[in-house]
Amino acid sequence: MEYRRFGDTIIARMDKGEEIIQQVRKIAEAENIKLASVEALGALNDFHVGLFDVTEKKFHGNHFHGAYEMCSLTGTINTKDGEFYTHLHMCAADADAHVYGGHLVDATISATCEMVIRVLDGTVDRQFNEEVGLNLFKF
Repeated sequence: MEYRRFGDTIIARMDKGEEIIQQVRKIAEAENIKLASVEALGALNDFHVGLFDVTEKKFHGNHFHGAYEMCSLTGTINTKDGEFYTHLHMCAADADAHVYGGHLVDATISATCEMVIRVLDGTVDRQFNEEVGLNLFKF
């Protein structure tokens, strides 16, 4: 991975074999990012995404392996209990243009990932919400 910062914006290139969330963490920690928006595209060969069932308060995940084009990745970097936290959603398409997506658990890059991180001035922490069953923004 390589990246460059331009004011409040970071442009990153992640490389074959790297895992996206691990690389986002490295950037956030190196740049002391407490709050940012994230967007990306690229190519993957292995990823896990899923859906949180609000009725069951349970996460249902799906694993995909093969050639996939990352159509979109979007989300946030923030903190939980003052430590790094990220919430990313992603969709990816196979060779037949079938698109799969959801909450990103992990994703391994097959060729490259081009990412834009917009650093925001401030901090928004997260706190577990019993009613919903998720870590929500805490203002």
